[in-house]
Order: sequence, then structure tokens, then C-alpha cells
Amino acid sequence: MHHIAEHPNAWHQATRHDPRVTRIGAWLRYTSLDELPQFLNVLTGSMSLVGPRPHALNTRAAGRPFELVTDRYAARHCVKPGMTGLAQVRGWRGETDTEEKLIRRVDSDLEYIANWSVGGDLLIIWRTIEMLVRTPSAY
Repeated sequence: MHHIAEHPNAWHQATRHDPRVTRIGAWLRYTSLDELPQFLNVLTGSMSLVGPRPHALNTRAAGRPFELVTDRYAARHCVKPGMTGLAQVRGWRGETDTEEKLIRRVDSDLEYIANWSVGGDLLIIWRTIEMLVRTPSAY
């Protein structure tokens, strides 16, 4: 992304056709190569391969902080964040421009936490690979 002077607590998520995204950045997102640093975090143990995706601080849904949209938001932090998760394979990835998208994502994260299993993780990993091959939709 191009550096744009913003307040350090800025909460602007990347959007489709975001003018801050460089050509190389768009290619890295399209190919999901921008996830490689997170894979290093998995190898060092600070992240999990599967789990709720991390969000930037002060991120908002429809202009409201996540924790004000749903009081269940903090519950997803009881496990390590993951590179992929149930919400992502259900299609709840990308921009959270509506409260409904955030609520669906949080509901999926909490369902994952409540029903965790090795088999479930393997299925999520498989479905993530299928999604990457079939429908690259990151931006």
C-alpha cells in the first residue's frame, strides 16, 4: 500500500479498488503471498494455522467498532488467531463493511471454538486450499 499520512489509530480496511494498494501489493493479495509472514508466526507459535482471523485494532463494521457491534466479539480472543478459519471457508472474508458480515464472522469463529477438532481443522485447511485455487477474492 502507498503510505498515506493518517492518524496512528486509523481503522480503514482495504477495500476493492482501494487507491492505497500498489500493483505489487495487489498481486501479492491476489496470489495470497502476503500471508507468508503469518505462516512464519505459525512456525514460531504465536499463531495457529486454523482459528479466528486476527483483526487490526480499531477496525470497524459499518463505522462502528467491532466490540460495539456484537458483545460476543471478545470471546473469539480466547484462542490463538489463525491464518484461515471457519468464517473464511464460509465466505466471510474480506471487508466488513456491514454489521451483518461481522456478526456472521464472529458467529462462525465461536462455532469453530466450541466444536474444535483435528478433523475439523483438516477440513478447513482443505476447503481453504480449494477456495484459493478456485476463487481468489482477496484485495
